[in-house]
Amino acid sequence: MTGYGGQSDTEPLPMAIAATPSGRSWLAWLGTDGKVYLGNLDCSDHLVGTPSSFAGIDLQDVAADANGGVLLLTRKGDCHTGPLCGGSSSPCNTMWMIRFDNSGHQVWEQQVTNLSSSRGGYDDGARFVWWYQHHGRLAYDGTNYAAYFSDAITVQNGRCVDIHEGDRMQAVDPNGALLSGHDSFELGCSHSWDNHIVWDPRVGHFKMVCATDNNCRIAQPANYQTVASGTCDGTLFGGDIVLSSNAGYWVGWSQGGHARLDHFSTGASDKTVNTSVATSHPHLVSYGGRMLLAWASGSKMAAQVYNSGTGSIVGSQFGIDVPDHAYMSFKAYSDGSAAYAAAGSTSTSIVVARVMPMS
Repeated sequence: MTGYGGQSDTEPLPMAIAATPSGRSWLAWLGTDGKVYLGNLDCSDHLVGTPSSFAGIDLQDVAADANGGVLLLTRKGDCHTGPLCGGSSSPCNTMWMIRFDNSGHQVWEQQVTNLSSSRGGYDDGARFVWWYQHHGRLAYDGTNYAAYFSDAITVQNGRCVDIHEGDRMQAVDPNGALLSGHDSFELGCSHSWDNHIVWDPRVGHFKMVCATDNNCRIAQPANYQTVASGTCDGTLFGGDIVLSSNAGYWVGWSQGGHARLDHFSTGASDKTVNTSVATSHPHLVSYGGRMLLAWASGSKMAAQVYNSGTGSIVGSQFGIDVPDHAYMSFKAYSDGSAAYAAAGSTSTSIVVARVMPMS
């Protein structure tokens, strides 16, 4: 199993968890053998059965539904020759959605970048995964899955090509066919990192936020509207997006090692909560009609519950006895709990922290 490593925004993600409608979970983890593994957990978060494996050099996310779920992962691709206008060569990889059934077996796979035998990463018009930020997240609207991730963008510049960085959202139907519309786009934020997505059944749309050095802000990618303004000091981090109990959304983010919560609907933030939490990488998740903010606290984690309508604090801070990873996410469960998959006490173990429903 791949360990936590340096936890930069270009390092592989070691593991991810997904909630099923029945309260069980799918747990995905990145092996050291060029494979991503997938195991089923029971309602007590214990592994049952034999894990499946899929070719993959980097795990991004896993999501689930009543009939299985989808993995988002990275595979090796080809660069071709270019040539580059400047800089040095880097891997040209591809992003894939892998549909699996309730037995953990693959049903279909679909590339959501656009490399092929005739188009490499250094060919004009390529959309691929390079060395820099390329993490992604999944969301499900009850029928279709959407992947939102950072990617490399190749543009012809005379006799050579330039490589830019942005982000992309691609939706697929239940059979894995690529969809137009459905809030998808070719390019949203640039330069883009910390991409997060949620499905909002109240308005029938996928909603997304990114961190971008374009005016150094948290933004909505499709229309490039500012949610919250930051500064370009190297500490801007964009965290998770969750539904507000009222109209709109909350995003957890940080600047200068200090966590903030911002509420927004269609444009800029209309409410900011400047928390007392000192962290450079906050996590936010829906939590039984409320929301849970979590962060690293020494060798473990700490958390605070907030009202998802007003943003006010609910109860006291408490500890979570697992190590934090800056780029992994909690997942919400239908019973009002939230779970986080973390590294265990050995290099071959994973522990699931479950924050039980609040009374």
